[in-house]
Amino acid sequence: MQLGIAAFMLRKLLRLALLLIAVAIFSFVLISLSPIDPIDAYVGADMLQISPEQRDIIAQRWGLDQPMMTRFILWLRQLASGNLGTSIIFNQPVSTVIGSRFQTSLQMLAIAWLLSGALGLAMGVVAGARAGSWLDRAIRFYAYTLAASPTFWVALLLLLVFSVSLKITPICCATPPGVLTKDVTVWQRLHHLILPAATLSLIGVANIALHTRQKLIEVLNSDYVLFARAQGESLVGIIRHHGLRNIILPALTLQFASLSELFGGSVLAEQVFSYPGLGKATVEAALRSDVPLLVGIVFFSALFVYTGNLIADLTYQIVDPRIRIGKSS
Repeated sequence: MQLGIAAFMLRKLLRLALLLIAVAIFSFVLISLSPIDPIDAYVGADMLQISPEQRDIIAQRWGLDQPMMTRFILWLRQLASGNLGTSIIFNQPVSTVIGSRFQTSLQMLAIAWLLSGALGLAMGVVAGARAGSWLDRAIRFYAYTLAASPTFWVALLLLLVFSVSLKITPICCATPPGVLTKDVTVWQRLHHLILPAATLSLIGVANIALHTRQKLIEVLNSDYVLFARAQGESLVGIIRHHGLRNIILPALTLQFASLSELFGGSVLAEQVFSYPGLGKATVEAALRSDVPLLVGIVFFSALFVYTGNLIADLTYQIVDPRIRIGKSS
């Protein structure tokens, strides 16, 4: 069994290496071919006051005077030594920018991920158990509507209702403006997290709820469940002993697969709420053609999502012992 786990981990590591190489190549090439001039974006509104000599100095400072292939090889050498380069717009190491921004985004992503998984599973079970009822129709209407709604539209709607009209939640930022980071309380952080996390949670619920509902309906219509009904087992007992065992693995798959959707949604949500997380840094890096930072964020995102899927694969063996038995045999 240990040999099987070692072979499994080796295959996963090889796939991860191939994925990161492909992500690095395609990201670097596509970003380098962007029509945005990184020097103009770096200088900003003062670019008309920059002389050609100053432009050359800036280009040499950031290595922008080198051909794309040369810059990519230099970046790979830095990456091999654990250095992702230096951000042009933040003038800091890329790893430092990603670490600080991701720490801010992680709180929002964790809350949204847990809420969407728990609510999606619960709503899917209720809808599947009461298939055809008004409650089932209401849950499906909610899920179909939110699944087709853009993240920025939901974020703007929540912002207009709860921040502008009702004035319950803050309009922007991760902390109150003008307050030092060390003086920010836990409640103030949570207060600013409510709307961004709620935006991602409301959208993330839809897929898990719909898939769980369909899977539970299939289980309830199976032969062994009909036999359990004939023996007098209640609906709650059937769901507990038969339904959850069959719907938990697909729900886990969707839950960990939603990490990539959360990353994509956080980019738009953080822009609407001016939340200084990794998503907002991604947009800033793209608009100002910060190649090292943007490639580093894409690189880190691919690693994070792949790690989440790996954890899901390992979790299957804990939830369902049949997978362990199948692999060991």
